[in-house]
Amino acid sequence: MNDPEIRALLYPLLLGGVYIDELPTGTTRADVVHITPDFLHGYEVKGDADTLQRVPNQLRCYAEVYDFVTFVVTEKHLPKLLPLLPDWVGILVATGEELRPHRAARYNATVEPAPLASLLLLEEVKQFLLARGLHGVSSLRRAEVLHFLRTTQLVPLSSLAQYVRERLMARLPERMAARAERKEERQRLAGLRKRRQARKAARKKARPAPAATKPAKKTPKAK
Repeated sequence: MNDPEIRALLYPLLLGGVYIDELPTGTTRADVVHITPDFLHGYEVKGDADTLQRVPNQLRCYAEVYDFVTFVVTEKHLPKLLPLLPDWVGILVATGEELRPHRAARYNATVEPAPLASLLLLEEVKQFLLARGLHGVSSLRRAEVLHFLRTTQLVPLSSLAQYVRERLMARLPERMAARAERKEERQRLAGLRKRRQARKAARKKARPAPAATKPAKKTPKAK
């Protein structure tokens, strides 16, 4: 099974809230993130053609951000994947017609404020901090804001997490509109390419064939 086939089985299971594909998370991208008012659940999809080489980095990034993490894999990956994942990470196995639960995801207690805030735009993070009366952050750069979040005790993780979920959910209509625009542009460019190819083929077909030339007569060699 490939990635699109597995995602098609996963999407109907994501009840409530919204889901986002390919959400930048640390140094990687989460394949699917289910966002509700109560939690962030990151899903990593591994089809038959995928490898497990990036699992350690993916797991590190997801563990810093998501309340729950689940790997959705085909049967072939299961034996090698199990030793790589801690017990709190859930596993779904794609069997061709359904996703079979191997084990449910448990709550992740290792979420960190700075990586979590990195899911948002810098201005969104600043707005959250300013609303809490932290006016000195308005002129800080991104690295400085993240350093502040790593070291401060003034920002409750629960409040930040709630704000991140709200902003990501509110942003979905914008993402969908942008995706629709990109799809429309791809279709427009594909139409242009087809028309150019058709005109080129028509010109080639209308071009007269070169006149056949008679081979030159060979002169007899002198004896």
